[in-house]
Amino acid sequence: QQRQQRRRRQPQEKHQPQRVGQDAAHLAVGRTDGQRRQRRESGNAQRLTEDGARVVAVDYAASPPSDLSVAKVIGGVDLTDAGQANQVMEAVRGQLGRIDALINIAGGFVWEMVDGNGNESWDRLHALNLMTALNASRAAMPYLVESGAGRIVNIGAKGALSAATGMGAYAASKAGVHRLTEALAEEFKGKVTVNAVLPSIIDTPANRADMPDADPSKWVTPDELASVILFLASSEASGVTGALIPVAGRV
Repeated sequence: QQRQQRRRRQPQEKHQPQRVGQDAAHLAVGRTDGQRRQRRESGNAQRLTEDGARVVAVDYAASPPSDLSVAKVIGGVDLTDAGQANQVMEAVRGQLGRIDALINIAGGFVWEMVDGNGNESWDRLHALNLMTALNASRAAMPYLVESGAGRIVNIGAKGALSAATGMGAYAASKAGVHRLTEALAEEFKGKVTVNAVLPSIIDTPANRADMPDADPSKWVTPDELASVILFLASSEASGVTGALIPVAGRV
């Protein structure tokens, strides 16, 4: 009888799952080189805003896309510079009063063979893909810890799991993002969740123009990728950290 009593559990109160926003303050940091990344940034920002979040978009471009539906757009920020990253995070925290999530969208891509070339592409992609995520994460971390439910979502790459021809510099930099994600998740376990999505080819106008003979119906759409990112930024993903989640579409 005592064992049976021990096994009895008090009925638990049911909680309604929270959405991403509900007045949360989210930061999407990116880089719009022409139209190449504009669609992905705009899609993430729009979805976050629709879910009730106050979104600030931080961009390298001095004049970011005008169609971003966000609370604030801050342009002309070079996140490869740790000092600028610290300044912009402090400014956002001061203006919004909190930072609940950081989505590191900034990055770049170059297809280049390893043999016979210098290190320019390697240095550039290391800075654009890894150092932007590192600097932004470091700068935002005190405010994310302060939030009590902070989230970081990084953009890795499925192509970094096994590098193909011409993908050495890109895969190496994105592999660094994967390891950074895992390290941050361990160091801030119980305080901030840190995860990464690993997309394959994203269906954007730029990728369609670069690969006219490919079948874009197999690629992951910006909306599909945004859905995973938004889940990882939500309260429903509170038990997920250190995850590298492939979002491959139908590739």
